[in-house]
Amino acid sequence: MPKPSGFTYERHGDASVTITHHGRPATTLRGARAEKFLAEAGSGDAQLVMARWTGAYKHGNERTARDHPRNRPRGRA
Repeated sequence: MPKPSGFTYERHGDASVTITHHGRPATTLRGARAEKFLAEAGSGDAQLVMARWTGAYKHGNERTARDHPRNRPRGRA
């Protein structure tokens, strides 16, 4: 699985954090959630942490879901 990339975050004066992905806002964290995010981002792989907090990461079940009968394209009869 490729490593996440393209994430940045910006701290604001009102104790909030905005996470962007390729320049577009992905989420804004405030208060205790912002503090927890900053602590986690400072202690690990910041790109992976931001991907997790925004929900923009792969879970490992994409191939299984793609092959499920309800997700396969319908053939012509």
